[in-house]
Amino acid sequence: MDGALNLGEVFGKVMELQQRLAETQQALGNRTVTVETGGGIVRVTANGLQRIVRIEVDPEAFRSEDQDMLEDLIVAGVNKALEEAARMAREEMQKAAGALLPPGLDIDLSALGL
Repeated sequence: MDGALNLGEVFGKVMELQQRLAETQQALGNRTVTVETGGGIVRVTANGLQRIVRIEVDPEAFRSEDQDMLEDLIVAGVNKALEEAARMAREEMQKAAGALLPPGLDIDLSALGL
């Protein structure tokens, strides 16, 4: 049976992949990205689970009369942080999955939310 598909082996690889992805997702909760907007007026930190964990605003910004600008900077910072967190998560999950996939097999992990 050379070349025959061994379902036990395939199932084992799928289980190993599932475990590795779960471990990577859990670890992403501890990894963060921080972005700045407005030249550092606003700093937003998000974790790898795409949750905002901190927003810092330069105290000088509160003395400004331009509340709309500050609100726009915060929104931009949150969006940028979430994009960076999503990119980081995608890369880490692809690394975790790629270690178990045969070379040259390019699988779209987006169906798994990755």
